[in-house]
Amino acid sequence: MQRRRSTPAGLWALRWALTCAIGAIAVGALVAVHVFLLPSAAVPDAFKLTKQREVGYRRKASELSWTQEIAPPQLAKLKISTQKVGSVREGDSGFEKLWKPPSNRYFVPCVAPSSSYLPPTRSRGYLLVHANGGLNQMRAGICDMVAVARLINATLVIPQLDKRSFWQDSSNFSDVFDEEHFIRTLANDVKIVKKLPKELMTTAKAVIHFRSWSGLDYYQDEISRKWDNYEVIKAAKSDSRLANNNLPSDIQKLRCRAFYEALKFSPQIEALGKLLVERMRSYGRYITLHLRYEKDMLAFSGCTYGLTPAESDELARIRENISYWKVKEIDSQEQRDKGYCPLTPKEVGIFLSSLGYPSNTPIYIAAGAIYGGDSHLADLHSRFPILLSKEKLASAEELGPFKDYASQMAALDYIVSVESDVFIPSYSGNMARAVEGHRRFLGHRKTINPDRKALVHLFDMINQGSLKEGKKLSNIITEIHRRRRGSARKRKGPIPGTRGIERFRSEEVFYENPLPDCMCQQQP
Repeated sequence: MQRRRSTPAGLWALRWALTCAIGAIAVGALVAVHVFLLPSAAVPDAFKLTKQREVGYRRKASELSWTQEIAPPQLAKLKISTQKVGSVREGDSGFEKLWKPPSNRYFVPCVAPSSSYLPPTRSRGYLLVHANGGLNQMRAGICDMVAVARLINATLVIPQLDKRSFWQDSSNFSDVFDEEHFIRTLANDVKIVKKLPKELMTTAKAVIHFRSWSGLDYYQDEISRKWDNYEVIKAAKSDSRLANNNLPSDIQKLRCRAFYEALKFSPQIEALGKLLVERMRSYGRYITLHLRYEKDMLAFSGCTYGLTPAESDELARIRENISYWKVKEIDSQEQRDKGYCPLTPKEVGIFLSSLGYPSNTPIYIAAGAIYGGDSHLADLHSRFPILLSKEKLASAEELGPFKDYASQMAALDYIVSVESDVFIPSYSGNMARAVEGHRRFLGHRKTINPDRKALVHLFDMINQGSLKEGKKLSNIITEIHRRRRGSARKRKGPIPGTRGIERFRSEEVFYENPLPDCMCQQQP
């Protein structure tokens, strides 16, 4: 028998090293070609939004998900920094607690009408609506006008969207919402038509600025009398025209059916929104940060903390030149001290770190163009490098049909926000309220509302050197927000001692919390 030749140990080591090196080079080249060198515009078919993938699309069992084929193209190689505060790892009880939703106390959606609720009777006339404001202000106003049409026995004409606001958005109702679904879903509540009949186009109309936060008596008595002289009533504005509370149960449930069921986004928006959610999910659990640090928000609020003198002057000029913004002189420091300013990106970074979220947490930025761009995002990005947005997750081709329309772009952010594991708004505006309410309606998904007044005091202490980031700050911030995580509770009423219009203004907005009107408690 022939004896095998023995191989020196050194030669075996050399072979092993060469094999590992070749394997590493091959894997690295493959990743570089398919991920990091792929231009944003050259998106493979796996990323393209096909016309067939609209609402209700079901993938065939044999069809691969895009997540099985390739990683998202826009995400560059990330450098993950070391977490200094509240470090936790996936699988740890502390990590799981960061994502755990609050108790829903067995509350579930409950919007079906009562047994005494009847289909709409013979209409007395037509209600025209000019919806004003941004996307979510218009959404709330439209749903309120559905209820108003029911109260005054009117046929609702599909509302006109605001085309004269700061955003100069020319979108029509059907560009943003699913018009057919809206009409069909509310057929047993209110008669809805797409246009005013031709014979009434030139007729005299009662143009009315409905009184803010009005109740049943105002609409059924004062407004309904207009039908004696007019066939058409036009609501000049739609925002905050209906009371938050003390309305009949069936009217409150109708508002919820309109908001959460009838007023769906258009199929094209829904399809891309769901694709963005799927792409975010490829990174695991994620936070949506509604970062209100756009030019219009800062100009309107007069909040200039952390900005340069030139930037502050620019915002002041914008505020001065917009006629329908009534308040021109604003004390920025006073606004900030009272908690009336949005948190800056840097402050948000400190806040998230102090809550214990690790630096590799995926964060979706739901916002328009951040004022100052990357220069103002640098501090947040240094703490949390995985900052994503619709512009990073979708190709230019996919965003093309929506990019010039603020309402449609905001609708995409809304979808990703509602579906996120945690939602955090840096400011309590119309979108923040709408998303929080929607998340409550869907089972009280986790929403963390920053206590801006308390946080500003802490941030000032850090700037002054009397407090440092670390365990003490983390404990303080965590305790402050222990009861601000979207748990089930009844909608808050007015602040005690307030009167008149301020009493209504101080109430929690109806669409911010649909409990108790639209949620019922089941037995465990």
